[in-house]
Amino acid sequence: MTSLKPAVNPSATPPSFAGPAAPAPGAIAALHPLRLDQVRLDDGGLLGRWRRRNAEETLPHCLERLESSGNLGNLRAAADGTGREFAGMWFADSDVYKTLEAVLWELAATDDSSLRGFAEDTIGLLARAQQADGYLNSYFTLAEPDQRWVKPVWSHELYCAGHLIQAAVAAGRTGAGDKLVEVARRFADLLVERFSEVEEVCGHPEIETALAELYRLTGHRPYLDLARRFLDLRGHGLLPHGRFGPRYHQDHVPPREAREVAGHSVRQLYLLAGMVDVAVETGDRALLDAAGRLWDDAFRTRTYVTGAHGSRHRDEAYGDPYELPPDRAYAETCASIASFHVSWRLLLATGQARYADELERVLYNAVAPAVSQDGRHFFYSNPLQLRTGHANAGEEAAGHRLPWYSCACCPPNIARLMASLPGYLATGDADGLQIHLYATATLEAGPARVEMRTAYPWQGRVELAVTSDSSEPWTLALRVPSWCAAYSVLVDGEPARAAVDDGYLRLTRVWGSSTSVVLDLTMPVRQIRPHPRVDAVRGCVTLARGPLAYCLEQHDLPEGTVLEDVRLHRDGPFQAAEGDAAPIVITASGSVLDTGTTPLYDDRRERGGPRTSPLELTAVPYFLWGNRSEGPMRVWIPVADAG
Repeated sequence: MTSLKPAVNPSATPPSFAGPAAPAPGAIAALHPLRLDQVRLDDGGLLGRWRRRNAEETLPHCLERLESSGNLGNLRAAADGTGREFAGMWFADSDVYKTLEAVLWELAATDDSSLRGFAEDTIGLLARAQQADGYLNSYFTLAEPDQRWVKPVWSHELYCAGHLIQAAVAAGRTGAGDKLVEVARRFADLLVERFSEVEEVCGHPEIETALAELYRLTGHRPYLDLARRFLDLRGHGLLPHGRFGPRYHQDHVPPREAREVAGHSVRQLYLLAGMVDVAVETGDRALLDAAGRLWDDAFRTRTYVTGAHGSRHRDEAYGDPYELPPDRAYAETCASIASFHVSWRLLLATGQARYADELERVLYNAVAPAVSQDGRHFFYSNPLQLRTGHANAGEEAAGHRLPWYSCACCPPNIARLMASLPGYLATGDADGLQIHLYATATLEAGPARVEMRTAYPWQGRVELAVTSDSSEPWTLALRVPSWCAAYSVLVDGEPARAAVDDGYLRLTRVWGSSTSVVLDLTMPVRQIRPHPRVDAVRGCVTLARGPLAYCLEQHDLPEGTVLEDVRLHRDGPFQAAEGDAAPIVITASGSVLDTGTTPLYDDRRERGGPRTSPLELTAVPYFLWGNRSEGPMRVWIPVADAG
């Protein structure tokens, strides 16, 4: 049913309202995302409330902080030639670009005057700050004007250019005006002129996916060719090794040959996003296979149970296989967002449900925890355990969320993902419509309209009212998550005969004027066990229900109980119950050890173990931890019979 396939080429009928990743017609993508104007998230659902909070709290907060932290002042000084001293990190421009991108995605759905004013003023400012040859970077304009393109390892020049381009893509797709697209294209044309004949790459991948998206927006092939050139040059030792070595920058082996993820996790994931985009647009299946192979390595051996990436603070990097300490997890918020972007691109490229499953896991359990309930405080790193007596050491040692950071990459990154969230719910292809993320929302594609109502992720019941004026059959595909062991589906009140095919329940029929579909996904409490090689959490389990990982917080323990002394009774019982901290909490049986007189090390077996006392436990969704009070927390809970 080709009429369901959305037109995703922005150059055809601008504005296209395509979302952040939109393969062009003719690309080797299996699926195409619905346009932003085809999806409406309802505030009555959790994802809709997150998006509304982002618009009403997070975005205004980011605008305030860009002003007070000097990011916008840097660009004004670059535009006016005032000679003002540069403020903040040398890549501070990127925070402006990410926030601007978020504002532009939001303006696709709402006409907020303050956001529109920010967009217009900032786009005008960028046009004034841009140099005659197209170069735009306030740090090098103000602080080191003679060092342009001299420091590829640390300059972040191409990284900042990438985020500028992605903001311009948002402007082009949402109809926010051509001025930002003109600014970005002038800079991109300079990059094509500067880098098409030299063998240089950027220390921080990001430009690759941005250039591919700019090609999708404009149809200008040199942008895609340059993105591919950057990928082909990486891994040949072009970057100086620096303090962390070439693996840190993914410059130790060509991406096509790499067998394992390595180095700085955000950089690795941004590189993977660029690999998928270029592969899809050029028809390079070998490059796509390489991206899939690296994704497999990351998720088999180096990803936390929450979907977070990066186990080492020293270099913000992946560790060895199965090196996943919960208390020392770096798990940077930007890495989780990058993981979301990579999985989305692989889902579009292949149509495989495992990538949609990962979208869900990382969104609920790695991105969402980084934002406080008020939308104005954030985690940079996201540990899976906070010990009793933990001493915070700097901004990145997360004991509580902060309103901003000296390196403020994460809050604007959260803002742009949440603002574009409707673009990730569903896709279309020649056969019909596929729903990947469940939310209270309305979807419209071609002759189809689907009104979806659900209390997901708290409940597994998803009600869909489907209307269609097509006389031809088409397929509605509903994802059955990999965590779901049992499900049922009713069509107009009758059980439907349909099997799950690669994670999707596919209902094919002539839908008519009104059809009711009810999908019920069972949500029992589950105990997730770690791989035997994950030494750091051997003898522990994570409690989960539906897509959500749960944790224990000190807040829910009796006064005087030390969280590290708590043990879980594996045999239960476990109950899902209404709670004050969340709509659904998990109650469980446990015990607490009396370790007051236990020596640090003891080889006298006759002593026996510490005495225990029974204790009723309450686990809350991990994404909500730290909102009621500060204190210890753990996702991985030791079981009583494991010591």
